[in-house]
Amino acid sequence: MTAMDVWRASDQDGTYPRPQLVRRAWADLCGPWGFAADDADEGRTLGWHRSAGGFDRTITVPFPPESPASGIGETGYHPVVWYRRTITAADLARAGLTDAAAAHGDEPTQGERLLLHFGAVDFRADVWLAGEHLGRHDGGQTPFSFDVTDAVANAAGRELTLVVRAEDDPHDVTQPRGKQDWRPEPHTIWYDRTSGIWQPVWLEAVPAVHLSELAWRTDLPDASVTLAVRLSRRPRAAVTLTVSLRHRGELLAEHHVRVLDQDVRLHIDVPRQANGQQYEDLLWSPEQPTLIDATVTLSTNRTPEPESTGTTASTDDVVGSYLGLRSVAVAHGAFVLNDRPYYLRSVLEQGYWPQSHLAAPSADALRAEVQVIKDLGFNAARVHQKAEDPRFLYWADRLGLAIWAETANAYAFSPRSVQQLTTEWVDLVRRDASHPSIVTWVPLNESWGVQHAAHDPAQRHYGIGLANLTRALDPTRPVVSNDGWEHTDSDIWTVHDYTERGTEIRARYGTPEAVAALLDGFGPAGRQMRLLPMPDRGQPVMLTEFGGVNYAGGRDDAWGYSTASDHADFEKRLLDLLDAVRECAPIAGYCYTQLADTGQETNGLLDAHRRPKLPLETLRRAIHPAVE
Repeated sequence: MTAMDVWRASDQDGTYPRPQLVRRAWADLCGPWGFAADDADEGRTLGWHRSAGGFDRTITVPFPPESPASGIGETGYHPVVWYRRTITAADLARAGLTDAAAAHGDEPTQGERLLLHFGAVDFRADVWLAGEHLGRHDGGQTPFSFDVTDAVANAAGRELTLVVRAEDDPHDVTQPRGKQDWRPEPHTIWYDRTSGIWQPVWLEAVPAVHLSELAWRTDLPDASVTLAVRLSRRPRAAVTLTVSLRHRGELLAEHHVRVLDQDVRLHIDVPRQANGQQYEDLLWSPEQPTLIDATVTLSTNRTPEPESTGTTASTDDVVGSYLGLRSVAVAHGAFVLNDRPYYLRSVLEQGYWPQSHLAAPSADALRAEVQVIKDLGFNAARVHQKAEDPRFLYWADRLGLAIWAETANAYAFSPRSVQQLTTEWVDLVRRDASHPSIVTWVPLNESWGVQHAAHDPAQRHYGIGLANLTRALDPTRPVVSNDGWEHTDSDIWTVHDYTERGTEIRARYGTPEAVAALLDGFGPAGRQMRLLPMPDRGQPVMLTEFGGVNYAGGRDDAWGYSTASDHADFEKRLLDLLDAVRECAPIAGYCYTQLADTGQETNGLLDAHRRPKLPLETLRRAIHPAVE
C-alpha cells in the first residue's frame, strides 16, 4: 500500500487476520507444519527447538490437533505439543521485507523490520526461530507478536526454522477454558478440547518505527472521532501522522499531526455530522452497517535508523482501517442504539465446528456464519465462552450483526485464575474495542470461576472489579457483570431460563411486577439474581439464554434442555417460546439457545454442518415475523 492508496474496508476478502490494521504485504504461514505430541514433556531437554528430532507427523495449521481438519484428529490428553516449519525466502518476500522483496522484483517493498504474528495459541506458547528463543506468551485467545529481524540476521544463511511449543493442561481449571471439556470425552454442554495453534500465523515487514495499535472511539453528539495510536517505540525525531476518513470516496476528514511520543490521541471533527438533519445517514446499525474507511500513514525521515539493515527505502508505514459511527447505552429499561430503543433478537453462538473445533474451517466459513445468523432473522449474536476470531467480527461489522463479546471463563477461583483471566480479558477488550458490531461486554457467565459469589466476598469483589475494569478500558458500552444470575454491578439484568413452556415465560416476565419479584429473589435456576443492592440506572432486563430444544432425529447421544419428537413438534415448541418472549413487554431483548448443534448438544436451529432443521423461511418467520 502506498500513501496514494484510498483504503476501503470492502477491499478485504476476509483472509487478513487483523482487519482493522491492514498492511498490503503479508505472508500467511498456515498450512503443513511438522508436529509432535510431547506427553512426557521431554522435548526441551532433547533439544527439539534446535533440531528436527521428534517431528515425525504433519499437521495443518491453524487447526487444533484434536480436530479432523488438522490431519491429527486425536481428542485425548496431549498437554504439550510442538510445531515446526521452515520460513523460506519466498515467505520473506511476500511479507514485504525490503531486501527479500527487492530480490523477487514482483513483491511490494514494505519495510526493513520483520514481525511474526500469532492470532491465538492455546494456552501457553514458547517460540524459537533458528534456535533463538523469541519469547513466551500466556493466554489462549489473545494475539502476540515478535520482532524477528535480528533472529533472521543472526541465522546468517542458516535455515530459518520456526518452532512452537504449546502447553495446554486439560486438568488446569484455573486457566480460562470456556467449553473445553476436562474429561476424556465430551459431556452435556462441554466439547472436545482445542489445543495449540488455532488462529492464523503470519509475517509482515514494517519500517523501523511503525504503527502497532489503533483504537477508534466515536462521539455522536460532538460529531467527532477519537483515534488512539501506539507506535512501536518512541521516535527519536518527530514523525508525521496523517489520518484520512472517507465514505464511498467522499473525504469526511483529514488530519496531519507531528508526533513526539510513542502514544498519541487525535480528536478528529467530522463536519458532515454536525448537520443534525443528515447525521444519521452515516450511522452504523445491523440494518444499515455503514463503515467509514480510514487510511493512517506514519511518515518518518528517509535516513536509516541505527537498528535498521541500512536501507534508505521509504520508511512510511501506511495501514488501512475502518470504524463505525454509532452509540450504545441503556436507559428507561431499554437497550439504546444510536439514541433509539433497540430490541435485540440474539442467538447463542458457540463458534465451534465438528471438523475444526474452535478454529473456523476457513475464512469463508466466518462470513457464512454471520450471514446465516442474519438470514434466520436475528440482529445480534452472543458469542459464548469464546473470544471470536477478529475476521468474524469484521464480517459482523460489514454485514451488520450486533455482538455480545464474551470470553472463556476459568472453573476455579484463586489468585492464579484471577490473574490469568484478568490479563486475557484486558488484552481482548483492547483487541476488539474498535469493532462497531460489539455492543456489550460480558466478562463472566453463570458464575463460572466464581461459583460461591453469593457467600464469598472475595469472589463478589472480583466480579465487581472485572465489571469496573471493563468500564475503565471502555466506558462506551454496557457491561454485564455475570450473565444469567448472581449479578453484582451490571448495566443489564440478564436471566437464563430453560423452561419448556411459553406459559411460564409469560408468568415470569409478562409484567413489571413479576420481573421485579424475580430480580429481587431467586431465578429459574435456583440462584439469586442480584447479590448487591444497586441503584436503578434504567437497566433493561433481557432473557439471554432460553429455548435449547433438542431435535436430532433420534441420535442416541443427543442432549438438550427439552426434546422435540418431529418437525412439527420442533416448530410448535419454537413458536410457543418465541411468541411468549415477544409478548413480555418488560423484556428488552433475548438470546435463543442456540445457533447450531455442537457435539452431543443437539439443541441448535441448524445441525452441526449449518443445515437448517426446518426450512429457513419457517425459522425466519418464527424469529422475526415482522419481516414477512
